[in-house]
Parts: sequence; structure tokens; C-alpha cells
Amino acid sequence: MNDIKLRKHKLSDWLDNRQARGIYNFIREEALKELEMSKVSFDRALGRFSKKKRIVSVFKGFYLIIPIEYKSWGVLPVDWFISDLMTYLKQPYYAGLLTAADYYGASHQKSQVYQVVTDKALRPVICERIKIKFFVKKDITLTPVEKRNSQTGIINISTPEATALDLLRYQNKAVGLNHTLTVLQELGASIDQKNLVDTAKLDACAAYAQRLGWLLEKTEYGAKTSQLAEWVKKQNPVFTKLDPKLPMKGTEKNDRWRLWINTAVEGDL
Repeated sequence: MNDIKLRKHKLSDWLDNRQARGIYNFIREEALKELEMSKVSFDRALGRFSKKKRIVSVFKGFYLIIPIEYKSWGVLPVDWFISDLMTYLKQPYYAGLLTAADYYGASHQKSQVYQVVTDKALRPVICERIKIKFFVKKDITLTPVEKRNSQTGIINISTPEATALDLLRYQNKAVGLNHTLTVLQELGASIDQKNLVDTAKLDACAAYAQRLGWLLEKTEYGAKTSQLAEWVKKQNPVFTKLDPKLPMKGTEKNDRWRLWINTAVEGDL
């Protein structure tokens, strides 16, 4: 009994010490090694602290330490731990799509899901009030990102230009064309047209640039499409459908962007 009390107290102090240093997560195996506890005693202690909402597991072997101000939530904001979680999973990542757009002030279509792009399929993380959805992208290291400070460190966020292109890349998985146009009506303020062309070159898929150019042209930032239109013209891509899932028959042809406009698109702003 005395040993159990001692171990319980030791784990409590260990958690308090990490939190005092601004560290709000831990890996099971590392904690087990540092505390020099048996697996049985350690798992029992984890169970007790989980019931008290002092800790919570968001991924197998990866735990969050919950400060008192988030006890009612039972979890932390995603940007407090996403970098450490992806390091634990040994996968590159960036916060993208609607999540990235929100960081740039395009919050009209703010998602309740934290959207993360990585290079391998991962199951969604659902815990209390949060949900993280992962999108797979090959050659993710070619995507330009910005570093942003969070409460606990630094997170990767796709640049405005990469965010815009990704909205078209995942248009049928993350957000539809109407919502994409609404996002661009706000995100366009942060887009630099030279960076947009450079990012399109790295992306190496003209179809996304074609669709993005046409949509961005419908916003007040249409003047920022001139260099992109020149680049698309040089690529001389085949005509592609604005919405790849809809039929092409009887649709309008747009020569500048080499698109079949096979659906009507309207923004909310």
C-alpha cells in the first residue's frame, strides 16, 4: 500500500514538473522509463489520473497533461500539441486547408475540424471537443510552410498560396467549390502572385492552378492572377473540368484557364 501511494505521488509530481516547464504532453514509454515504475503500477496510475481528467490519451502511447483551466474541456487546443504528436508519429506535417486559412484571417468558413496534411494515412483523432482530420500528400516537403508560435512551441502552417492550391487539391474531401470561393474572398488578401506561381511550379499539377485562377478571378483579388495565367498558358495544359466529379456536356468553355465550367459557383461574401 505504501509503495502504491509513493508511486502515485511520484507520478503527480512528475506531471506537475512538466507542466511547470511548459510541457503539456508525454509519451508512455519515456515516462515509464523516467519514473522507474512497473508497467502494472504505471498503468494503474495512468487510469487514476485519466479518471480525474488530469491526463488524456489522444493517440496510443501519447498523453496530454490537462491544466485546471482546460479541465472542463478534458483536452487541450490542437495547436498546443500537434507538432509533438507528429514528431511522436515520425511524420512530416503542416496545418492546412481551412485550418491554415483561419490563421490568415479567412475565418468565415472556419472548420470545427483541425485539418492536417501529412504523407501517410492516419485515422482521425477524436477526443472530447477536438477532432483532427489528416490528408495525405506525396512530396509534402515541397510544400512551402510558415512557422507560427503557439502556446507551447512552433507549428507548421501552409503558406497562403499553398493553402489556396490545397483547397482545390482536396476540394471534394475538405471543402466544396462554393466554400472555397468564400475562403478565397478573404484569403486573397494574403496571397502574393509571384509566390503563387512559384508554389504552382512546386505543386506540379496545372489543373489545381487552373481551377484556382478561375475562382480567384471571381474575387476582388482577381488582379493577382495575371502571372498565374501567364504560367498556365506556357504549360498549355489540356482543358479540365472545374468540378471533376460532374459531367462536361453542355458546359461553358473558358480559354484563359483552359477549363470547362461545368457548375455554378457562388461565395457567401
